[in-house]
Amino acid sequence: MATDNASPATPNEDTPRGFAFALTAYFLWGFLPFYFKATAHLPSLEVLAHRAVWAVPVAGAVLVALGRTADLKAAFRSPRMIGMASLTAALITANWGIYVWAVASGNALDAALGYFINPLFSLMLAAVVLKEKLSKPQILSIGLVVIAVAIITWGSGGLPWVSIGLTLSWGTYALLRKTLPIGPNQGFFLEVSLISIPCLAYIIYLEGTGEGHLFRSSGTDTALLVFSGVITAGPLMIYANGAKLLKLSTIAVMQYLVPSMIFLTAIFVFHEPLSTVKLVSFSLIWLALVIYTVPMLRRTRASTRPKPIPANPSE
Repeated sequence: MATDNASPATPNEDTPRGFAFALTAYFLWGFLPFYFKATAHLPSLEVLAHRAVWAVPVAGAVLVALGRTADLKAAFRSPRMIGMASLTAALITANWGIYVWAVASGNALDAALGYFINPLFSLMLAAVVLKEKLSKPQILSIGLVVIAVAIITWGSGGLPWVSIGLTLSWGTYALLRKTLPIGPNQGFFLEVSLISIPCLAYIIYLEGTGEGHLFRSSGTDTALLVFSGVITAGPLMIYANGAKLLKLSTIAVMQYLVPSMIFLTAIFVFHEPLSTVKLVSFSLIWLALVIYTVPMLRRTRASTRPKPIPANPSE
């Protein structure tokens, strides 16, 4: 993930501050299903539109507080920057929309499956797009995911579109977001600013035709819609700042917290059925994640281990 242009370089090590930031962000994301379940009686597209619109003032306030507004002036004057941000904005909007609908419609388990698959999809993208060489454990991990998707497709009679949609949209977004030459907080503000234009028009249309829920519904619904800006911008901006203060391997392990929380919430709180086919698929993906993660942690531990001092100075 990109870092703020004005930020000093940080060492490749974990810091307590970075861990606190990342853990806070992941737990906030993990509890998001409760929010989307509370708004399940509202149209998913309307909830999505409010997420984008109300995220703008939250993200803007953070940038002003951090004194990071200078980069935005250059970004808004650059057609190339606007074009790139428009693409990443479209992808993150698609991801948000699928997720909102999945939880509201009782498909949180499929959402968890998608976010479990995502790290391995990103690995495959790195190999295909960035020409990174994969190790044997990594190839095996990707193969297990393919088998898991094939099993769930066979068992359900169709592709798990929610899982695949979330994986494709977030994985591609993460890849392209790395090429956006702007800091994470500024980049997020730029994206939601672009998204908010059509979203605001849609909200005005809904309110004008009497189909909106911002002013013509209960005070609870109004509060939920306005609060969507905080639950959208808050975790993303907290994570963006925490990621700079952690090793990549630490982030890779911590990211499993979110789909794990979604999975547990779907089973024990929302009482979604866990079929045998889904359980087998999840088990294969969990195995793939272990095969993928353990060697990476070993390499990281080996690279940070202090080298022994030779007994003979001439050695």
